[in-house]
Amino acid sequence: MKELQANELLDVKGGAGLNATFLAALVRGVNSFLDVGRSLGSAIRRTIEGNVCPL
Repeated sequence: MKELQANELLDVKGGAGLNATFLAALVRGVNSFLDVGRSLGSAIRRTIEGNVCPL
């Protein structure tokens, strides 16, 4: 295996801009945000309509 010189190390490029792991995490984050909004909306609607179960 060849060792790289200092000037060669500066030219090393690596990694992908948008890889599958990043996109999957982004989709999970958006889905979580939508789920929270859906739950909050349902809670507000049930409170306004008086359909809240007593504790």
